Amino acid sequence: MSFLIGVIESFVHLDKTLGSVIQNYGAWTYALIFIIILFETGLVVTPFLPGDSLLFAAGTFAAIGSFNVLWLFILLAIAAILGDAMNYWIGRFVGPQVFSEDSIFFKKEYLIKTQKFYAKYGGKTIVIGRFMPIIRTFAPFVAGIGKMKYSRFLFYNIFGGMLWVAFFVFGGYWFGNIPWVKENFTLVILLIILSSLLPGIIEFINSKYRKRKTFKRREIRFR
Repeated sequence: MSFLIGVIESFVHLDKTLGSVIQNYGAWTYALIFIIILFETGLVVTPFLPGDSLLFAAGTFAAIGSFNVLWLFILLAIAAILGDAMNYWIGRFVGPQVFSEDSIFFKKEYLIKTQKFYAKYGGKTIVIGRFMPIIRTFAPFVAGIGKMKYSRFLFYNIFGGMLWVAFFVFGGYWFGNIPWVKENFTLVILLIILSSLLPGIIEFINSKYRKRKTFKRREIRFR
């Protein structure tokens, strides 16, 4: 059991321990990152895996020669696209019944938030959601539940997957080895995570504000 917990922790914190993993496993690290990105985007039970921060960290190590940045981009873009495709078909075949009761992994609030996001942005949710944790994992799943036409989904999936991976991998490649970034790498990773969460936080605040405004209008009407 302790071994399994150790493996899960190493997966969850790979963005912070990538250097030692590269030293121990060499080229096999490509496969490890591929699997994590595939699972982070492809399974609704694993939204806790590192996504943005891992891509950025991988790009940083590519800049110092640990990875070939072009191969890294191609492999991880494939992982992101396959992950969303897998998630879509799981949603299509399994459907919303997995959310009949809340559990550690399946929470109705995640499904509801993603459905609202779809109502506002439509198919573009697949692209925009790539840059938002939780939404990123649930967007293709909800697209499958809603039986979005697969050809339409595939277009957004390929475009969004390539854009997401390119943004963070090449961002890390070009900026990750700037002295200040290297000296404050943990802080940078935290800022990346925060920036990924920011659109969701803004949307949450706006929704609360709209609800309060609607409530006040109703109060005025009933006076």
